Amino acid sequence: MANSAQGNIIQLEDGWNNVIKTGQAIDVLERTLDNGFDTSFEPKEYIRIYTTCYDMCTQRSPYNWSRDLYNRHGETIEQYLSNTVLPALRDKSGQGGTILLNELKHRWSNHQIMNKWLKKFFTYLDRYYVKHHSLPTLEQAGLRHFKDEIYMNVKDNTTSSIISLIDEEREGEIIDKTLVKNIIELYEQMGMGSLDSYTNDLEQPLLDATRAYYGRKREDWIARDSTPDYLIKAEKALLEEKERVGSYLNSATEPKIRSVVEDEILQKVQMNLLEKEGSGCGVLLANDKTEDLQRMFSLFSRLENGLQPMADIVEKFITSQGNACTEKRQARLDSGQKDKNDDPDFVKSLIDLHEKYLGVIRETFSSHHLFQKALKNSFEVIVNNDVGTYSNAELMSTFCDRILKSGGEKLSETEVEQSLDRIVQLFSFLTDKDMFAEIYRNQLAKRLLNQRSASDDAEKAMIAKLKVQCGTQFTSKMEGMLNDLAVGSEQKSEFDARMEQQTDTKLSFGVQVLTIGHWPSYKAPEVALPPQMQKCMEVFKEWHDAKHQKRRLTWVHSLGNATVRATFGKKSYDLQVTTLQAIVLNSFNDGKTYGFNELKELLNLEDITLKPLLHSLSCGKHKIITKTPASNKINSTDSFCGNPKFSSNMRKIRIPVANVDSSHNKNRVEEDRSVAIEAAIVRIMKARKTLSHQQLVAEVLSQLSFFKPQPRVIKKRIEALIDREYLERSAENSQQYNYLA
Repeated sequence: MANSAQGNIIQLEDGWNNVIKTGQAIDVLERTLDNGFDTSFEPKEYIRIYTTCYDMCTQRSPYNWSRDLYNRHGETIEQYLSNTVLPALRDKSGQGGTILLNELKHRWSNHQIMNKWLKKFFTYLDRYYVKHHSLPTLEQAGLRHFKDEIYMNVKDNTTSSIISLIDEEREGEIIDKTLVKNIIELYEQMGMGSLDSYTNDLEQPLLDATRAYYGRKREDWIARDSTPDYLIKAEKALLEEKERVGSYLNSATEPKIRSVVEDEILQKVQMNLLEKEGSGCGVLLANDKTEDLQRMFSLFSRLENGLQPMADIVEKFITSQGNACTEKRQARLDSGQKDKNDDPDFVKSLIDLHEKYLGVIRETFSSHHLFQKALKNSFEVIVNNDVGTYSNAELMSTFCDRILKSGGEKLSETEVEQSLDRIVQLFSFLTDKDMFAEIYRNQLAKRLLNQRSASDDAEKAMIAKLKVQCGTQFTSKMEGMLNDLAVGSEQKSEFDARMEQQTDTKLSFGVQVLTIGHWPSYKAPEVALPPQMQKCMEVFKEWHDAKHQKRRLTWVHSLGNATVRATFGKKSYDLQVTTLQAIVLNSFNDGKTYGFNELKELLNLEDITLKPLLHSLSCGKHKIITKTPASNKINSTDSFCGNPKFSSNMRKIRIPVANVDSSHNKNRVEEDRSVAIEAAIVRIMKARKTLSHQQLVAEVLSQLSFFKPQPRVIKKRIEALIDREYLERSAENSQQYNYLA
């Protein structure tokens, strides 16, 4: 071993054969691994081997054996792998996947042990020789040898074995997950710092096999199962694949395998599942299958654009439900039921329908924007589908009137608040919001002026909700009406004191001053007033003119009301009537009999005004006046006198009079719309200067929020503005307009 002429020089063959290979290191290591014994070296043995390697690497040239030892390190591993490991694996290849994988696991574990000890023995090579010559480290070299000699030869068989085990697990069998995980870690190690080997040699074949597996399952499930059952299986499969990745696959595989499974069992049969007869999306909605719908939403939300087809079905279904409500109303009218502007059952059915599917969108579909849009689109169709003489805008406004007026719906404060919230939600889908506003304002005026409003707070709350929905412009007149009443109540006490000073009348006289711009327009008949009433009016006018010199009063007696003390025999009654009814009753105080024309001349009233008044007093439930001849119709040849035989069990009697005014002025609404359209056109053209006809129509429609006019109406307003020289047609293009400053 030593040469005395050269000192303690270790020759290559001596050191290799006597210590490293056949002595106490490599051969011992190989025998120990082959026999399955515990592989370890006593400290003295390890130090002797390490020292020998160290000395052989630190001797001066030509006796520095670093290169030779590095090469023999690789050759030793190659020989062991090719002569011992590879034949053992090939013997196991035909004996089943688990046997091969267990053998590979065993051999891989042995190789890691061998690599560890060889690295320890030749540590000095790693520290200096490998770094100096930019060579692979001993550990890297060992891995490369294993990859070249073993992995490349068995990877196809092991990949097939792994995929077979995974398919068995998918079918419900129990497999050795730890074994699979260990082999997959080997694939990852073979990438030498990357996942290339894992991705190319295992992941891609696994994805292909997964696609084929779930393709077969899809065909089986879609043929046998209902949509809910299919989706339960799909949900379970996706969950199991996620757990499988967590158990033994690399985490980078999770999105890829999920995408494959989603494509195979969801994407390719989405419309089949949504439209499946007897169990599709529409059927689930009809039967309120919340859990199944939530599962469907959750699964299809995984797909790109996967929710749009489902949202389309939801929109179509809700629209059909709303149309069913409309058809019921039509059927009632067709059966002979009188058409009225008051149909609470119909409005409640729409409110309940919206409330129901608003809850479905919120709870089942997590308020997803596509489903919110579906609900909006469907109710825009439903709410604007008018049936009968009266529009849905009028039906909805009258429904509000029932809730807000005294003697209407019997609701608690909380129920009133909820009902108003829901009707405003329904109102938001209405196209003709301006029509609703006109009708609502007329009904609000009647409630306020006739003291029929159940709650001032509820009135203010409703106006506030409309203001939030449509803005200040929409509710400014309604707020002005409430403000007029508030100001009037403050001035009442001041005027009452003035009345006591200036008159000795027995009348209890009060006046409500209304701002003409806030309230609907009313007829103001020039009725001949009793002297006492005329005197009170003069006192008020004098007082009012002194306080407000620039204001002009116009008396509207048709809106007033009165309580008349009537005595018949020994009994007295308080008759609650309108001001005009009170004036008519006053005419009969002297016991005279009047003909219709005579009374008409006496009171200075037209037929259209007088006939309803006389009808209410002589043909209604309470016949205060006797009509000759007796009938339910007022003719110009009739005569009238007080009814001395009148009697009633009630002391306070309200005598309603038929209202000849319509609930709204359609002409006024059309005029307001024309003004709004023209204002929008001028505003747009002033900013843009030049626009084509189609662009101008589109921009006008986008700016009008309270109604949606037909394009032909907009065209008509454009023509009117051209005539008035706000706009002109372009000389080069008749479909283009220019703004004239």
